This record gives sequence, C-alpha cells and structure tokens, in this order.
Amino acid sequence: MNEDKLNMEIRKFLKKVGVTSQREIEKALQAASGSGKLSGGEPLGVTMKLEMPAIGLVHMVEGTIALDE
Repeated sequence: MNEDKLNMEIRKFLKKVGVTSQREIEKALQAASGSGKLSGGEPLGVTMKLEMPAIGLVHMVEGTIALDE
C-alpha cells in the first residue's frame, strides 16, 4: 500500500465531505429558519456517520452547532 497516495485519497474524500456537509447544513438551517422550525439560538445536536463496509468500519462523530441569533 502506497502510504502517500492513500493519505492524499483520504484527504480528498474528507475535503469533499467537509464542503458538501457544510452546504447541506447551511441549506437545512436556512429552510428551518424560514419555516419557523427554529425558534431561537438553541444549540442543535448533530451526528456524522462514516461507514466503509468493505472493511467493517463504522465511526460516529457527535457534537452540537451553536446558533447565535
């Protein structure tokens, strides 16, 4: 296994995940705000699930996104 190539492939994937996830979160928050689903600046729970079925990897990352209004 070429460690340098693997590292670059992982970084490319994570960059794609980061950029697309941020866009989706922003769109969802704007829609929720516009529809009245968000009432204030309460922090929102968020979960990201990473799966790589071929090797049995399942990894969960949990956190919160604080909204300041």
